Amino acid sequence: MSTAHDKISVVTVLPPPVVQSSRSYSSMWEAKYDFENDATTMARLKTYLLVEVDVERSTVPLAAYCFMTGIINALIFSAIFIWCGSQTGNTVQLALAIARLLNWEHDFSFHLVDQQALCSLIAFIFALFLGGRIGDKIGCKTRAWLFLGTFIQALFTMASSILMWEGRESSVADARDDPAWSDALSFMFTGFLSASMGLQGVMAKRVNSHFSTTVALTTTWCELMADPKLLDIRRLIASRDHKILTIAFFALGGFVGRALLDKIGSANTLGIAAGIRLVISVWWLFVPEKNPGL
Repeated sequence: MSTAHDKISVVTVLPPPVVQSSRSYSSMWEAKYDFENDATTMARLKTYLLVEVDVERSTVPLAAYCFMTGIINALIFSAIFIWCGSQTGNTVQLALAIARLLNWEHDFSFHLVDQQALCSLIAFIFALFLGGRIGDKIGCKTRAWLFLGTFIQALFTMASSILMWEGRESSVADARDDPAWSDALSFMFTGFLSASMGLQGVMAKRVNSHFSTTVALTTTWCELMADPKLLDIRRLIASRDHKILTIAFFALGGFVGRALLDKIGSANTLGIAAGIRLVISVWWLFVPEKNPGL
């Protein structure tokens, strides 16, 4: 009886079994595999975004750039008679404003249209400068920068649309000395639109295609008319055909911009333009990469 009692006592004083609190080897291996898989996915995504696009396969987004230039220039010229894409006219206009100081009338007034031209020029140059520097840091032909830069253009365009809707400005000017945009908000419209054009211009120029800057046609016309293969219509020639495409999309954009302006007004037209730019930005993500051998 005593022996049985001793056995029971021994059993009762035994420590509880040890329970393993750490993760099993299989769960640790799965966690490590998931981490490595995530790291690999991020590395692949980074490589995909930072690869340079193939310029020869970038026709669609660059042609869409030209179309956007036509739309936006149609809107701003109809309202205040300046071009936010081509700064040649604005530069000469400011020179004429300075020259007025030297005539016998001594006109020291800074006309509204001259103020708007100066606003457009400054915003355009500022966007050119920043776009060039940021593009150099990221890579001017990478998918990441082409997507991001075009997305910023869409934001500028949307900001102009919202401000224009809030300001309830008229869409079409009656005469050159009576612009449709005349209040303080008009300078914000002009600045945002000109900045979007400047950013588009430097991005297209750095892509270095036959579409050139996509914001002005003077150089394109000169190069097209001077092309020795201009009349060789029996075959496709990229250097000539892309310039013709550039001019055609400029004209098409201007036509569509003015038609929409008459139907739905500037604010709604700019809203549509912002949507188109958003589509272009996403399109850049799917442009094939440049052949490493080239």
